[in-house]
Amino acid sequence: MRAFIASSLGVTCAAALALPLAAPAGAASDTHAHPATAGSVPAEASEPAALPGSTQSLALSPLSTASARAPGERAPAAGQGLAERDVHPFSMVGVVWDDVNTELHGTAQVRTRSTGTGRWSGWQDLETHNAEHAADPGTAERASSAVRGSTAPLWVGASDGVEVRVDPEAPGSSVTRDASATPVPLPAGLHLELVDPGEDPQEPPATGAAGADRAAARSATALPALSRSATEAAAGYAPGAKPYIGPRPRIITRKGWGADEKIREKAFAYTKTVKAAFVHHSATGNNYTCSQAPSVLRGIYRYHVKSNGWRDIGYNFAVDKCGNIYEGRAGGVTKAVMGAHTLGFNTNTMGVVVLGTFSGTNPPAASVNAVAKLTAWKLGLFKANPKGKVTLVSGGSNKYKKGKKVKLNVISGHRDGFATECPGARLYKKLGTTRTSSAKLQGR
Repeated sequence: MRAFIASSLGVTCAAALALPLAAPAGAASDTHAHPATAGSVPAEASEPAALPGSTQSLALSPLSTASARAPGERAPAAGQGLAERDVHPFSMVGVVWDDVNTELHGTAQVRTRSTGTGRWSGWQDLETHNAEHAADPGTAERASSAVRGSTAPLWVGASDGVEVRVDPEAPGSSVTRDASATPVPLPAGLHLELVDPGEDPQEPPATGAAGADRAAARSATALPALSRSATEAAAGYAPGAKPYIGPRPRIITRKGWGADEKIREKAFAYTKTVKAAFVHHSATGNNYTCSQAPSVLRGIYRYHVKSNGWRDIGYNFAVDKCGNIYEGRAGGVTKAVMGAHTLGFNTNTMGVVVLGTFSGTNPPAASVNAVAKLTAWKLGLFKANPKGKVTLVSGGSNKYKKGKKVKLNVISGHRDGFATECPGARLYKKLGTTRTSSAKLQGR
């Protein structure tokens, strides 16, 4: 019998949604198909090929439990899963369930088959804790039937085979429960989500004015870095003024990383200002190359919108392991776009996610430096001091009740607003350096 690794005691983040808007167009169009027979390819579970990328959604089935047990021993709660099977190619995987207010108490593991080598991976854990990954309490989005509970998505690379098992937590395995307690059942409506992020955007072919065409294409796919004086001028300051704004770093736009704008909500939501930045890790693993980062981002975006039923990707910005900065939620990189990153604290803040998992792995220096550059610029636009403190009003979380005034660092980790492991212990330890570097870039 296979041994399955126990789930992490802490909570990890992917994003906390808080947009009080209607369900995204097409969010319910993904077919939640019944499990295909082993060895079959569930074509009926895929989206039309016209859309860049696709999502296969497969319902999990009960797994058999051991029949032999001691007299009087409680029967173990049944797990759910899918046996080894062929599927359409995918690169990101997660598990979702019907009720966003229900937590998955247990373990979720997958093994996948690489399209390149044909070999099966070992069992990999999905981060199951999800309490912070939902709309803020009291919002219309929270009550939407399109929103579902979910694990964090995991990047596995190009794959065409999968096996999954979700097991409930055994009685006595939690510090809050005893061995005589009734096992907590798994959430209803468990589905495996297999995300194909689609191909990277291609540079348009050159025409007669090839140079101009390429320059226009580059300007559409990335905002170039600006000098301090150019940044100040772009922000509307007169020559000779000395505002505390860091130079704008290069930012890859949504077009640059290939966001499919047809799947998100078309409207935007804004708050009054940006008082603070919350730093996250994506919990999608570190097994990606920098050239694959746009694919990882498209996978997260599709998972947030099509699998979770969210309006758009939850984060305002993303940073990869090479220090590249990406525009996240649509609405304008200079504006106070309401993100979906920190449950209870999405108002008047921004969310920055570093792609990877940093609970036991150090974040690359390039990533930490990029967060400092990004926050120096964006917080500077709103006159926020990266080394300062700010008072925010909680919208409600497992750490601060709704309406409570909380004093936090202007650059905080997700765990500062919610009881979670996010952004991972190793990345969290770097936030002091980030604050100092960011303030220095502002000229403080």
